[in-house]
Amino acid sequence: MATATSIVRSPAALLFAKVTVSDHKPTPTIQISRFPSKRSCFTALLSSLHHDNNNDDNNNNNNNVISHPKPLSSSQLFNSVSNGSRLRVAYQGVRGAYSEAAAEKAYPNCEAVPCDQFDSAFQAVEKWLVDRAVLPIENSLGGSIHRNYDLLLRHSLHIVGEVKLAVQHCLVANHGVQLEDLSRVLSHPQALAQCENTLTKIGLSREAVDDTALAAKHVALHKLKDTGAVASSSAAKIYGLNILAQNIQDDCDNVTRFLILAREPIIPGIQNPFKTSIVFSLEEGPGVLFKALAVFALRQINLTKIESRPLRNQPLRAADDNNGSKYFDYLFYVDFEASMAEERAQNALRHLKEFATFLRVLGSYPVDTTMM
Repeated sequence: MATATSIVRSPAALLFAKVTVSDHKPTPTIQISRFPSKRSCFTALLSSLHHDNNNDDNNNNNNNVISHPKPLSSSQLFNSVSNGSRLRVAYQGVRGAYSEAAAEKAYPNCEAVPCDQFDSAFQAVEKWLVDRAVLPIENSLGGSIHRNYDLLLRHSLHIVGEVKLAVQHCLVANHGVQLEDLSRVLSHPQALAQCENTLTKIGLSREAVDDTALAAKHVALHKLKDTGAVASSSAAKIYGLNILAQNIQDDCDNVTRFLILAREPIIPGIQNPFKTSIVFSLEEGPGVLFKALAVFALRQINLTKIESRPLRNQPLRAADDNNGSKYFDYLFYVDFEASMAEERAQNALRHLKEFATFLRVLGSYPVDTTMM
């Protein structure tokens, strides 16, 4: 089981300390769709980084230690946007995806780089192919994106911000196709779930694909006459489709929260509202989870998110009884409203470490208080 050896003494110590992870494994080679074949400014850099990363992987395998680079400050993070610097930001999907809109909301001057899978976006940041990744983590109707919770633990990136995006789904089809001509609809499973009532009333069968914009692209590319897609108005425009119906989601308050990921953490501040995300595991015992959550309540720290995921490398544990029964071991992901620059947050995590078998700070970052 993974264990953490760092001791909480300060925000910098907790965010940037070396963390021992016994089950750390090198990640596979990345694949990014539509990535430019030549970028001369990156050629020499990537060559040297590939060599360095191989050495780092060997060191990590030998020492089981993940060491993080020098962090960015909060002011550096914001200046990178305001001074017009063209950051490269990875997102999952193809052009017209909601994730692309989220990336452009986070960094209006960015070069948005599409990736075929969530894992590819994580690896693109780790391999220095891009500067940031913007990936969905939860939706107000569809719930959590469990895959990205698992990837947060598998990779060593840091959460440096969040983006909240209002999602407005459209039913789109090729020009000349009427609503009554449709028999099925394609889209991402989350989008189909968010429009379930509307699609049921229309009487359309549903087929899941990797993302909403890919569904629109597929309908357009194959000139389908009996199939529509649930996608954004932007995707309809990009792929030359007609919008048959707008705002077809079951709830008008349909919001997706995205995380901004980077190689380096930011130094948390106290001037603006901050949120901190952590993941931890606990020993089995009566009231242990209650004690874990009480460390925040005792310090008047508000929890905004709790997510549990089975511990993948050790999912089952034998119970201390004569029946041979087993139960799940869990990882708990928690978001709370406090900056790691605050003493109360440091004290809460110091208290939590007294009975946590594993604890990792995923990031302490500014709260997104805007809505699109």
